Amino acid sequence: MKQFKTTGLCTPEKNYMVDITDRLKQIREMVDKGDYFTINRARQFGKTTTLAALESYLRNDYDVISLDFQDIGDEVFSNEFEFVKGFSNMLCDAKDYMGAPLSDKFYDEFKEMGTKTPIGTKLNDLFRLFFKWCKENEKPIILIIDEVDSASNNQVFLDFLAGLRSVYLKREKRPDVPAFHSVILAGVNDIKHLKATIRPEEQSKVNSPWNISADFDIDMTLSTAGIKGMLDEYEADHNTGMNTRQMAERIYEYTHGYPFLVSRICLIIDTKLVPDKFATLSEAWTDLGFDEAIKILLSESNMLFESLTGKLTNYPELREKLRGILLRGDTLEYLPYDEAQQQLRMYGFIRNEHNTCVVFNKLFEITLYKQFLGKSRYDELKQLGTSEKSIFIEDGVLNVPKIMQHFIDSQRFIYDRLKGETEEEAEKRTEKFLENEGRERFLTYLSPIINGVGTYSIEEQTRDHKRMDIVIHYLGKRYIIEVKIWRGERYNADGEQQLIGYLDRFGLDVGYMLSFNFNKSKKIGVERISVGGKTLFEGTM
Repeated sequence: MKQFKTTGLCTPEKNYMVDITDRLKQIREMVDKGDYFTINRARQFGKTTTLAALESYLRNDYDVISLDFQDIGDEVFSNEFEFVKGFSNMLCDAKDYMGAPLSDKFYDEFKEMGTKTPIGTKLNDLFRLFFKWCKENEKPIILIIDEVDSASNNQVFLDFLAGLRSVYLKREKRPDVPAFHSVILAGVNDIKHLKATIRPEEQSKVNSPWNISADFDIDMTLSTAGIKGMLDEYEADHNTGMNTRQMAERIYEYTHGYPFLVSRICLIIDTKLVPDKFATLSEAWTDLGFDEAIKILLSESNMLFESLTGKLTNYPELREKLRGILLRGDTLEYLPYDEAQQQLRMYGFIRNEHNTCVVFNKLFEITLYKQFLGKSRYDELKQLGTSEKSIFIEDGVLNVPKIMQHFIDSQRFIYDRLKGETEEEAEKRTEKFLENEGRERFLTYLSPIINGVGTYSIEEQTRDHKRMDIVIHYLGKRYIIEVKIWRGERYNADGEQQLIGYLDRFGLDVGYMLSFNFNKSKKIGVERISVGGKTLFEGTM
């Protein structure tokens, strides 16, 4: 029976996979046009699986030669002579071990070049053999090289790219020039903008050896419909009774279609929850099982999350900007040539949404919240939340009104700080307080209370200077808390209606509001009210 897989190559014969036929069709259009291009995406983003599927998808009309630069050592890139030998041997190995469509005649010629190449052989000799091969081969040849970024720091590799570029330009001028019909390079790093000297006599000039690369704008995230199709196949085998559409929506909500994370959640539910957490798979493939899988995923040693936090350590300025996005509702302009943003986009941690930078998905957000709040300035709140957490759990139910009340009581010093200020002075402090302190204080207090049992996320639509909605997932139940600044009765009524809309979306009847109110005449505490058939607990501090 098929299995979910999160390491290495996935195949539809052995693994549950999202159908990527539409993606292959789009790539096929680029290949048919004869494009040379790069597929650069974050690690564990499905590049290798896509390339393997593409090779099968194209083989009826093309001879596809697929190589992997991870299969060769650094010495191959030490000089042209070693590269010519190494590349020739890679081609022969591809035929020997992977059945690559290399004819016997050219197999022998590349074999001889790989074993009997005289010292001093140059890249030009390799390209002459390429010309001959492409001219005499029955089908157009597609060259695919995976993990090319492992060689991007080597001058000989840049010279190789320059050779491919030269052949491409010759073919554009004269279509009868024999050349690879299409070249596809894949890796994490974007090599399209690499700079290299093309000819020794032009030492003062730099040019991109891959500036002929066509833009690869094909979406490689997994859609909700695609995830549902994969779950439908799983359900046909296991008959769990799950609602595959709802489960697919939840998975997409947390992953934004990041392939590794999609498969990891499914693998955890399928293999790690029964019998430790649930008696059957039917119980595991539920909202409660999904929450358990998210907890496991966030707590396990994971190179993807470690890479995220490591990259931010290397870019402290960007780290603070992301902190501002998550804790204060700041906006960060999308800058395509900013080095720090390029790095985080390249590694799949941020994305462009309406020309602003946002964290790629909720799982990355939760990881960042944990890191930011783990180093919060408000250690006393963290300790207080830890010491009081037991009083907020009643028969497995989170008592959110009590959490808000205790938090309000713990912040009495804020009111004392405002004594002696005029209304105008207090109003000026309001916005600054919310941006710099309010949200971080409450999240710092909340985090240890639900830690280890529940998780929380922030709704993107409300993450701004005015308000944010915190969605807590705790033992299979959801709790929505709107955190906002008090701006008057009318604004508060609008906030109530917005919160009711969120409650309707999640099928809930009870919601919570926490307002930071700097009016001296305010009533401090938590009040229960009924609005539009919903019960709201409104906390004011």
